[in-house]
Amino acid sequence: MKRFKIQIAAMLAAGSMLFATSCEDFLEVPAVGQLSEAQLTTLEGLNAALIAAYSQVNGRFQRMASPSNWVWGSIRGGDANKGTDPGDFVSINPIQRYEAFSTIDILEENWNGNYEGIARNNNVLRLLDKKNASVTDAQARAIEAQARFLRAHHYFQLYRNFNKVPIVPHTVDYGSEEFRNLSNDQELLPYIEAEFRFAADNLPATQAQVGRVNSWAAKAYLGKVLLYAKKYAEAKQVFDDVIANGRTSNNLRYGLVPYYDDMFRGANDNHQESVWAYQSAANTGSVNNANPEFDLNFPYNTGPNGPGNCCGFFQPSFTFVNSFRTNAQGLPLLDGSYNQPANRVVNDMGITSAQAFTPDAGPLDPRLDHTVGRRGIPYLDWQNHPGEAWIRNQPNGGPYSPKKYVYSRAERGTFQDNSSWTPGYTGINFMIIRFADVLLMAAEAEVELGNLEAARAHVNRVRTRAKNSALLRANGQPAANYVVETYNTAWTDANAARAAVRFERKLELGMEGHRFYDLARWGTLKAEIDFYLALDATLLQAALGGSSFTVNRDEWLPIPQNQIDLMGSDKLRQNPGF
Repeated sequence: MKRFKIQIAAMLAAGSMLFATSCEDFLEVPAVGQLSEAQLTTLEGLNAALIAAYSQVNGRFQRMASPSNWVWGSIRGGDANKGTDPGDFVSINPIQRYEAFSTIDILEENWNGNYEGIARNNNVLRLLDKKNASVTDAQARAIEAQARFLRAHHYFQLYRNFNKVPIVPHTVDYGSEEFRNLSNDQELLPYIEAEFRFAADNLPATQAQVGRVNSWAAKAYLGKVLLYAKKYAEAKQVFDDVIANGRTSNNLRYGLVPYYDDMFRGANDNHQESVWAYQSAANTGSVNNANPEFDLNFPYNTGPNGPGNCCGFFQPSFTFVNSFRTNAQGLPLLDGSYNQPANRVVNDMGITSAQAFTPDAGPLDPRLDHTVGRRGIPYLDWQNHPGEAWIRNQPNGGPYSPKKYVYSRAERGTFQDNSSWTPGYTGINFMIIRFADVLLMAAEAEVELGNLEAARAHVNRVRTRAKNSALLRANGQPAANYVVETYNTAWTDANAARAAVRFERKLELGMEGHRFYDLARWGTLKAEIDFYLALDATLLQAALGGSSFTVNRDEWLPIPQNQIDLMGSDKLRQNPGF
């Protein structure tokens, strides 16, 4: 089976979301009947419950719980700003300005969506405890490993946003005194690490359905958690194994897709670079089976000659775009000079569509134009980006549009869903971990262990693929002055190597929800956010003017106040500064 589509019948028992939900929220469609526990504990029933757990990975009704993390990772990290109009989806405004407060509704949406995922996986584990005698131990272990992987993923999402959150054992009854006494007084990373180790040890190397996680995805995720815990030697050991031997669930050897943009095309879903992706499907009768959180993140007012036609959110920042400037040797400007006036990418800020446009002639990494829609540059196979005509509010959001995970003209009607209020839902899988991410995490571990040349080799593997770009104008000439090269001089300085690896993550994984979390674990948030705001807050005064990052507060989000009120402030302790 090529896809692991969401095929949930109205047959599953509901598991309660932590603290605030009803059984009606568990399924998209209301239950039309009841099944006995005996039916649910058969192999078929267990797998149905597990599919319900998989279906929650994309957030479904809670778009802000999606692992795309376009607000929490990319906007907070300076890759992008909210864009669009200041009065639209105002809950994001204080997030992008580093002025979060505990009653913002989207905080609770992230919290609830991830705890819904935890509840669904706990439901699977509870059913496993009472499994039918026909379910073999091997089958039960495979289901348990998947459920614990998915549950660990949701806890990792919560950890990166809120730090300490309550751990809910699957044996705890949601209405019990034991549940009411849960607290957020323990570190999460050791627990998450143990869960992924169990998954890695008990999952098969391949799966009959490609969307199910395998042992290699668990190992890659384990390596990521070890990196967050600064266990570099252990992380290196795991990454070395994944890089040398890892395979996708459909038994493709891990590798880089030859052409960068091919990663984001629906026909190539579940390719060799996809370590773990949530499976998306268009035109199934529900947009929640597609990418339910991306409907807003398309160029504005495109009409029939562009994708989405709504709503102008998630506009790349000036600092992010400028980061793709290279020197004459095709290497990034690691000294930060890319934001200096002489090096900035021409941004046509303030230029109307009726005015003449002069394209930027400076050297650029071509990944820019696979990631960002810029005026005068082909926007996939639609047309050249027209600039202001596709921008909803340029003074508020800037002149750029997002480009990754946007459907092409050729994908219209197949990997794009027309069943809702906007055509901005797609059936293109979203990759939570991809192989380039693994290579760069491995490079990071190598730098911290002093293996600088091994780190350079991993980075160069990523940069070699970046050189394979075929962005062309209609006349057969390159769309811009693309100059990108590998690092051809040995790395001998750890600080320089560290800077190169970290910058490569910015370029390669930009707009994919990683940036804030990377800066947080490196301890560079204040410096990098201040650098970003120094330019972007000046150019986008209405959206960002007066913004500032506060140390010892803005590293985490505030725990939703409603959750503290429900559990009690003695059980659920607020993060510092809120």
